Amino acid sequence: MKLGLGLYRHLLDRDHFQFAVQAGATHIVAHLCDYFANKTRDGQPTDERSGWGRAGSPLWTLDELRALRREINSAGLELEAIENFDPAHWYDVLLDGPKKAAQLEDIKTMIRNVGRAGIPIIGYNFSLAGVCSRVTLPAARGGAPSACMQAVDQSPVPNGTVWNMVYDDAPNPGTVPNIPHDELWQRLDAFLEAVIPVAEEEGVKLAAHPDDPPVPVLRQTPRLVYQPELYQRLIDLRPSPASGLEFCLGSIAEMTEGDVYQATEEYSRQNKIFYVHFRNVTGTVPNYQEVFVDEGDIDMIRILRILHDNGFEGVLIPDHTPQMNCGAPWHAGMAFAMGYMKAAMRMVMGT
Repeated sequence: MKLGLGLYRHLLDRDHFQFAVQAGATHIVAHLCDYFANKTRDGQPTDERSGWGRAGSPLWTLDELRALRREINSAGLELEAIENFDPAHWYDVLLDGPKKAAQLEDIKTMIRNVGRAGIPIIGYNFSLAGVCSRVTLPAARGGAPSACMQAVDQSPVPNGTVWNMVYDDAPNPGTVPNIPHDELWQRLDAFLEAVIPVAEEEGVKLAAHPDDPPVPVLRQTPRLVYQPELYQRLIDLRPSPASGLEFCLGSIAEMTEGDVYQATEEYSRQNKIFYVHFRNVTGTVPNYQEVFVDEGDIDMIRILRILHDNGFEGVLIPDHTPQMNCGAPWHAGMAFAMGYMKAAMRMVMGT
C-alpha cells in the first residue's frame, strides 16, 4: 500500500508537490477538471444549485500529461491517476445526446494519451446530478468545518448542467428529464463498451467512483452505485482487467445497506480496487457528516488490515478532510490525515 495525495487543478504546482513529499506521500492523484471556476478555492466545493462552476477545460493532450508527470516526478513523486473527466468532455455521453459519438472519440483519445504518458489510472463518476446536496458545517471535532448532508435535494437539474457543473450558458429551456435506473445503466454499458478496449490496449485502468451522496435518486435523476452490491453489477457489466473501482470508504459507509468492511473484503479479494479514498464519516444518507479520519464510524485500521491481508498494493489518498483553524486550513487538515494514514499503514504492514 502506498500513501498519496489528491490535488485539484489549481493545486498542481511545485509548492503542493513539495507539501505532499513533506507529508509522507509518494504518489499524486491529479484533477484536471477545474471545479472551482469563479468560486472559492478553499476546501470542498459544496452544493450550489447553479453548479460548482463552469465546465470546459481543454482535452488532455499527450504533451500536457507528459509535462505534468515530469514535474511531479522531479519532486520525487509518481502520478498515479487522473480523476474525473470534465463534464464538457462527455455531457452527451451521460445524457445520451447528439454529440455522444464525437465525445466518446474524445474520451478514447484522452485514454490513449494517459496511457502513452505512463499514467496508470483514470477515475470517473458516471452521474447526472454529480456531487450535490452537501453543505459545509462545523461538524468535525472541535467545530472543524466539513462537508455534510442534511437533506436530499430533489430540485430538477436545468438543461445545460450535468455533474453539478454548467457546460452551456444558454441552454434550451427546461430540465434534464428523469429516466429509469435501467436506462442509466444502459448508458454506462455503452460507455464501457466503447472505451474498455482502448483502455486495455493502452494499459490504463478505469476506476469507477460510487455515488456521492449515495441515494437512489438525486435532483430527480437516478443513481448507479448507491449500495455496496451495485459495485458488483458495474464490475460484471463489462468484465475486464481495465474496469474496476475508485473505492471511496466515506461514500460506502454513508450507504443505508451493506457493510463497509464486507465490501472492502469482497472487492479487494477480487483485485478490483484500483485506488482508495480514505476518509471517515458519521451517519448515513440523508444525514451524515464528514469528520477527521480517526473519529468517524469506520474503524480505519480494520480497513487497512483487510486491504493488506488481500494483497492490495495500490494508493490511498485522504480525498478530502475537515479543515483546521489556522492560517492554512486545507494544509493542516491534509497533514493531519496523512500523518495518521502513514503511521497506520506502517503499523499494519509491519514496516
